[in-house]
This record gives sequence, structure tokens and C-alpha cells, in this order.
Amino acid sequence: MGSSPASGEDAHWERRLPRHVRRLEGIGSAVAGESAAATSDLNFLVDFKPSTPIEHVQSFFGLLEDLQRLFARPVDLVEDGAVENPYSLSDVEASRRVLYAA
Repeated sequence: MGSSPASGEDAHWERRLPRHVRRLEGIGSAVAGESAAATSDLNFLVDFKPSTPIEHVQSFFGLLEDLQRLFARPVDLVEDGAVENPYSLSDVEASRRVLYAA
């Protein structure tokens, strides 16, 4: 991903993840290295640790806002297991790259 946290742009970006994040993966054109990645939105797949419903909502939207602020680009955040369409799932599986795992 062009300005990926792993590239050192923000050496401690993991500390900014909500404490309930179990795993965060990049998916789509940005991690696949496609030319449109520099101008497209960024897509992430997230898996949260068990939490209360309110903590879950706060973690989801907090992470979404933090990622948008960090990259200064639109972000699509999808929970792992939410993609059920077999064609979309195939695309997700082909491009996923682990960025953080607790």
C-alpha cells in the first residue's frame, strides 16, 4: 500500500489500534500493487476480539476514523466473515495481507 503504516510513515501505528482488534488485513487493489491504488480508497478486513456490543461499535468506528486520518484517504472497513458473495470472497482471499495480528 503506497503509504502503508508498515513502511515507517508512523512507526507506532499499531498502538493506535483499538484494544479489541485481533487482526487487521489490507485487501484489494492497494495491496495487490495495481496502478489505480495510488488514487483509490483503501480496503481493510478486521477481526475483533470478543467485546460488548457498545465496545464493538466504538472499536469499529474508532478504527475507521483512525485509518482515514492516518492515510488521508477514504477507507472501506469490512469485518472478517461479513463477505458472503463467492466472487467477492474470492477477490478478498486473493489479495489479503496481514498488517497486524495480536
